[in-house]
Amino acid sequence: MSIKSESYKDKKVISIGTVSEITGLSERQIRYYEERNLIFPYRTKKGTRKYSFSDVERLMEIAEMIEEGVQTFEIRKKILKKEKEAVREKMIRGQLNARFGVLRLP
Repeated sequence: MSIKSESYKDKKVISIGTVSEITGLSERQIRYYEERNLIFPYRTKKGTRKYSFSDVERLMEIAEMIEEGVQTFEIRKKILKKEKEAVREKMIRGQLNARFGVLRLP
């Protein structure tokens, strides 16, 4: 049995209509956030957008920030900062694991 490294949360399998229902955002809003480089759906060969559960979570965060009056360029900066911090944390965990053996941090 093979274990895939991709989490179920990151699999791009959800249609834009379903994402719209889950988030309460219109399809137009979702496409706008894609245009602003805040979300990156997978495109099938026919051009259909597919989203992951992680994308849905990000859209909910974006919607909350928009409601608070945060501009899309500021949101993009916050998202990039958060992603860089996640990569850094993963690298540190890898270094600790390599040095001290299997280490699981919360």
